[in-house]
Amino acid sequence: MERIVGLYLSLLKWIIVTCMAGMVVLVFSNVVLRYAFNSGLTVSEEVARWMFVWMIFVGAILVLLDNGHLGFNGIVNSLPQPLRRIAMLIARLAMIYMTYLIITGAWIQLKVNWNSYAPATGLSRGYFFLAGVVFGVGSLLILLWQTYQIATGRIDKMIVFDEEAEAISRQEGQSR
Repeated sequence: MERIVGLYLSLLKWIIVTCMAGMVVLVFSNVVLRYAFNSGLTVSEEVARWMFVWMIFVGAILVLLDNGHLGFNGIVNSLPQPLRRIAMLIARLAMIYMTYLIITGAWIQLKVNWNSYAPATGLSRGYFFLAGVVFGVGSLLILLWQTYQIATGRIDKMIVFDEEAEAISRQEGQSR
């Protein structure tokens, strides 16, 4: 199971890198073509915009997995254990509901726009909204897993990976 999750995370990272590289190439090429040759790529802006949307939604899945989203971790972690667990469960349940809204809204938009085509590329506009469905399903699985871990007591604090804080704590440990 860990291998499948690792491959999935690698795929998400690959999608992000591909989108970023593609955006850079498309936008830079279009700028050069416009200024140097007085021409341009018609599809450049549209494809770059789609890549940006996909990069953001896929990146949000990875941030959610690392608990890197905005939150009140300092406040939640300062609560006593029973209140902390309740607060984390309430937050996860609210996030699950919001994710449900994103999935259903993106799915409706995907179906509505499937037979509508983008002007420059001619691709179905449904692919644009597919990013929301992919984000929603990936996030929902993560949130359900985190909710299970909180409910069973496997997670009792909100932990955010912070390289700077970790480096400071290592330095303090070495100086003692």
